[in-house]
Amino acid sequence: MKIDVVMPKMGESLTEGTIIAWLKAVGDGVKKDEIIYEITTDKVDTEIPSPADGILVEIRVNEQETVDVDTVVAVIETDSSEAVIVEDQEVSSPPKTERINIKKEETSDSREVQKATVVSKIQKEKTTSNKFYSPLVMSIANKENVTFEELESISGTGANGRVSKKDILNYITNRKKSSPQTFTKQTFVANDDDEIIPMDTTRKRIMEHMIKSRDTSVHVTSVTEVDMSKLYNFLKQNKKRFLEVEKIKFTYMTFISHAVINAIKEFPLINSQIVGDDIVVKKYVNLGIAVAVEPNGLIVPNIKHAENLSARGLAQEIASIGNKARNKGLKPDDVIDGTFSITNYGIFGLQFGTPIINQPEVAIIGVGSVDKKPVVVEVDGMDTIAIKPIMYLTISHDHRLIDGMLGGKFLNSVKERLENFDLSNI
Repeated sequence: MKIDVVMPKMGESLTEGTIIAWLKAVGDGVKKDEIIYEITTDKVDTEIPSPADGILVEIRVNEQETVDVDTVVAVIETDSSEAVIVEDQEVSSPPKTERINIKKEETSDSREVQKATVVSKIQKEKTTSNKFYSPLVMSIANKENVTFEELESISGTGANGRVSKKDILNYITNRKKSSPQTFTKQTFVANDDDEIIPMDTTRKRIMEHMIKSRDTSVHVTSVTEVDMSKLYNFLKQNKKRFLEVEKIKFTYMTFISHAVINAIKEFPLINSQIVGDDIVVKKYVNLGIAVAVEPNGLIVPNIKHAENLSARGLAQEIASIGNKARNKGLKPDDVIDGTFSITNYGIFGLQFGTPIINQPEVAIIGVGSVDKKPVVVEVDGMDTIAIKPIMYLTISHDHRLIDGMLGGKFLNSVKERLENFDLSNI
């Protein structure tokens, strides 16, 4: 029996996915729930398991191709005898030219060979791009002699900027009205010592998200120092015991998250977003925690309704979403509907930075490293120098809504809560 492997629906708002890599080849045996390919969506990267035991006899969608959800991407044969027959026929991944759906019975042999050559050429060029063009759009492009460079220049109005039939027909109409243009592919001449690395889908999504945030929010950044002595001493004395006895991993992020949530309750406007001319104040806190993912990615899963969690609950949730992010276990719902974010560049030894707001939120907290520094303290009415564990805390806020006074009050509220954290109920 043959079983179709389909592009899964990873969330209500997601209609397509891109295959990053096939971990199995045609002819390989697979086990049920064994990971066979990886996909990326607008939200997350995910590993997809096999739906059954059998042999992978067909791969219909190649790496870096984008298809709609429920599209059959591969076929698994569960009957070993049938699978052998299929394998003997040298079943292989279909070449990309098959996606053009050329009907030979409708053309002469000579015209078919010529058309296939054009299709093969434009598809070969297309492999240098991660954009997806439907077979209909490609067919129109071939018929109207639209080059691949011209296709790349068309602004699509479809989902995720995809070029639609209407887009390419409008382009062709306008091109006929205007004077002939010569499209020259932009080239870059690398030195012998240069290494050219194609930007992957994840990096492109991050780039687009950062540009959108820069162009949307009016970023203002403020910094303050936090005396972490109380929490430093607590973790030094208790962190190992909690981990070994209760399997709870307490970190500075546990207490920072707790302090941020309670500061949001004091200043709820910081937990809002701008929709047109309206301010939407969220009555719940979906707290985003930025997680660095190897080799060079970043994702911000969020803890839903974090305002209801204790410090212990936050410690467990932070550890859980971190593990999911690093092991491709996140679902799209884990990274949507965030209301406020925290990014911790201190884990890399950095003291402070100027984080970019995670749209459509209006503020983000940046956490620096905790380092011992000489500070001036007052003892018995006299100033003296002491060594204390100090952390720089940064806030970037959208000045369209959050002015300096509110941003400063919120940041100082987080500072006071950290310096005077109530550890009695931990």
